[in-house]
Amino acid sequence: MDAKSTAENWDIDVEKPRDIWIDDYCNQISLVITMINWTEETVKVFEDLEEGKENAMKDSFKILKTRLENLIKRVYTPLTGEQRVKIITVITIDVHARDVVEKMVVKKTNNPGDFFWQCQLKFEFNDVEA
Repeated sequence: MDAKSTAENWDIDVEKPRDIWIDDYCNQISLVITMINWTEETVKVFEDLEEGKENAMKDSFKILKTRLENLIKRVYTPLTGEQRVKIITVITIDVHARDVVEKMVVKKTNNPGDFFWQCQLKFEFNDVEA
């Protein structure tokens, strides 16, 4: 899946950061990839915490805040109606993701079995060949 593979470079690709990447895909793809990546990244945070990286959740929170701020900046630029709706929808999803991670930082959640993490809607990508 092209959208999935290119989304893995959101934070390192200066030519296609996430706030620009979003223009290449329809609304549904942008939203589902956003949710898949958030789930995968948060699972990775829990793995990092288990490996002793004490600031993994705080670092994840900072990344989420930066991505959100970049999308908010885009809303203040000239956009088509479709682009604006898509970006505002992703912002809404991002605010929830940021708030979840912030609560886990405050609660010092370090276990993926914690109820607060378990009760979140998670999206997974299973690369199955036909």
